[in-house]
Amino acid sequence: MDWNTLFYDEHEKPLDRLVSGYSRTAIFRKIAFVGDSLSSGEFETRDATGKAGYYDMYDYSWGQYIARKNGITAYNFSRGGMTAKWYMESFADENGFFDRDKAAQAYVLALGINDIAKMEIGEIADAELNCKKESFIRYYAEIVRRYKEISPEAKFFFLTLAKHDDKNRPKHGKELSEAIRALADYFGAYLIDLETYGPCYDDAFKKRFYLHWHLNADGYILTAELVDSYIDYIVRHHPGDFQSVPFIGTDIPH
Repeated sequence: MDWNTLFYDEHEKPLDRLVSGYSRTAIFRKIAFVGDSLSSGEFETRDATGKAGYYDMYDYSWGQYIARKNGITAYNFSRGGMTAKWYMESFADENGFFDRDKAAQAYVLALGINDIAKMEIGEIADAELNCKKESFIRYYAEIVRRYKEISPEAKFFFLTLAKHDDKNRPKHGKELSEAIRALADYFGAYLIDLETYGPCYDDAFKKRFYLHWHLNADGYILTAELVDSYIDYIVRHHPGDFQSVPFIGTDIPH
């Protein structure tokens, strides 16, 4: 066996293969998922009059699927309809998500789709400390800084929007993904670029993996496979970055 070629093929692209069994996401014993409905396992219903209902069912979230498969503890720091502004101004503090006893070794951020319907995306300069501009980038950056305060050595993974065809692409979706790429560069975070490497959310995809305007159970499992495999790819291709993960959040000198 040539282990170097098997695990660290320099020509491999993210999501060239989906992992089975334990992935290298399992090096994190505590991981937090910060997001909106799609991070919360939200299911959408219709009553007899056609009125929509929305239910966050966290056991179905892709973060919990990843956690159960890898035997790790996962926090759902998420809720349907969540925006970065709401998260920073009240939601996180009200729920104790910045408490030090909930500090994680890794944070996966999947926010933005609700923000771009309510405020401008902003410029990367809005990520600067003490910026007062009302923008998605400003509030996203504030979230990252708060978690860096309680877990300074934690690893951060930022998700772009998924890939869409022209018919199904949300308004300003491409601009949102560009902003998240810029934020990943700014903070030195790892990018999970589903817009570039993930499946296309076209009509055929939605017929298989959606329930109304949110994912169905199979769709959340697929998302878990994609995110888990992407993190596995990142860890395999940057082994030196993750050698000290077991010591994150401990007092052990390293």
